[in-house]
Formats: sequence, structure tokens, C-alpha cells
Amino acid sequence: MTRVAIVIVTYNSALEIGECLDSPALNSDVEIVVVDNNSQDDTCEIVRARGVRLFRNSTNIGFAAAVNQGIRATGAKFVLLLNPDAHFLHGLECLIDRCSTAGTGAAGGMLIGPDGMPQTGFMARSLPSPLALIFEVLGINKLWPGNPVNWHYRCKGLNPMSAGLVEQPAGAFLMFPRSVWESLGGFDERYWPLWFEDVDFCARLKRAGLSVYYEPAAVAKHAGSHSIHSLSLENREKYWYGNLLEYAARHYRSIEFRTVCATVALGSILRAMWGFRRGGVKALVVYGNVARSAVRRVFVSRQS
Repeated sequence: MTRVAIVIVTYNSALEIGECLDSPALNSDVEIVVVDNNSQDDTCEIVRARGVRLFRNSTNIGFAAAVNQGIRATGAKFVLLLNPDAHFLHGLECLIDRCSTAGTGAAGGMLIGPDGMPQTGFMARSLPSPLALIFEVLGINKLWPGNPVNWHYRCKGLNPMSAGLVEQPAGAFLMFPRSVWESLGGFDERYWPLWFEDVDFCARLKRAGLSVYYEPAAVAKHAGSHSIHSLSLENREKYWYGNLLEYAARHYRSIEFRTVCATVALGSILRAMWGFRRGGVKALVVYGNVARSAVRRVFVSRQS
């Protein structure tokens, strides 16, 4: 049985997947599984040319479902999730050692950007509190990035060169034991097609009493957001806000959840007004739909 399986989910990833798969760190000692969510570019041809095991879905089943599909296809003891725009450099054994420790649920490594600098604020975060999401949707974190809530949420005080406990490593570069994935019932496929599924997974790890680590000895070069650029504004906001509300529904108390819903509605109205003033009629439609969805969820069951 292969000790480690690397699961890569692709969606129109032709510009990135070749470099990802060509990394010397992905040697013959690991099993690589690529799950493609109906790419319309040359992603699958590039994967096949490298002789990598490929599952090509006829529709976009979403990131969470594709991850589960890839893991089910392998019996490896440890699973490393790797984004197609992440070029794994070194440190696989360090992640394995972390995940082999009793009581460990997952471990993430250091992501470095195109500028060669660690992607602090992204590669490890705290689980989002209701207030952190409120600050996010109201734009406070963008206007005042150094505020204490955002500082804690994005782990701005993290020393990128020091290993330690964290709550939420980035799903772009995340290892966990297969047994942990099984005990949690896998990734929650209701987070479709992307966003917050990795946050939810880490929140459930914490709820189960498992530790999560940041391990800087494991390093990957990461471009970031490669598949998001192909999304329309309407779909991008629909998916992000929709899954934000889904996360809030599953992890916050009722009053906290409804407060987040109301704040999403308010923030969307403000964005619609700002976009309209700048000549963007489309913003009225996009953020109006988000606001209506958020208001509806205030008055219905949290798990709907």
C-alpha cells in the first residue's frame, strides 16, 4: 500500500498543472490522483501526457466532492491536498511526521508566493469568528487591515519560520491521515462548488479534539486563485457569500448566525449602491441577489 497519496483537483488548470506535476518532490514513492471537474481547456491532456492517474468528471461536482472522490480512489495512509497552482518544493516527510503524531488531525506547510515571500495571512489562519466574518463582509478588514480582529483571524503575528499549532492551514497544501478523513465523514459536499469546505473541515477537526499544525519545513510555491479568475462576478459572489452563510449556519449559535446573515445583507446593499454610483448596473443585480439570499436565511432553518 502506498504511504502517501497526493490528491489534486483541477478546473481549467492547463496553465498550472504541468509545473505542479513536474515537481521533483512528487517522486515515485507517492501516488498522485488528479480529479478534473469538467475542464474545458487542455488540463486533462496535460495530465495524461505525464501518465498520472486521472478521473475526469462530466460536470463540475465541486471541490469537496472531488477531494472525496480522489481519496476514495486510493488506500494511502496519508493524503496531501495540493492545488494545481502549487509547486511542491520539499518537506513531505516533515508533514508525514506531524500527521503521525497521536492526536493530530492535519498539518499544513509554508506557501511562498511569486515574490518568494511566505503567504502570511493565507497559509495559516484562525477559524473565522462571527465578528471576523462581519468585518470581512463590511469591508472593514480591507479598509483597516491592521485591526485586532483581522490580525487574529489572519494570524498576522505568526512567525513563518516557526512550527506550531494553528487552526486552519490553507487547503491548497494540507495533509491529514486517511483515518481522520474517514472519522469526519470526509469533506462536506454541500459547500459547492468552492470556498469554506476546508475551513469547515478544520473546524470539525477542532471539534473532535484533534490538533492541527503549521510546518514550515514543508514548502510549496503557490500562485493563488487560478480558477477564480474564470468566474463571473455574479457566480463568484454567489458562491463565496452562499458558502460563508452555510459555514455560519453550521458552526455558529442561532443569534450569531442571524447576525452574520443580516450583515451580509447590509454589506451587499452597500456594495450594490457603490457599484451603481460608479455606473455598474450589474452590481445592483449581483449584490441584490446576495442580499435577498441572506435575508431569506435569517427567517428559515439554519440547515436549509
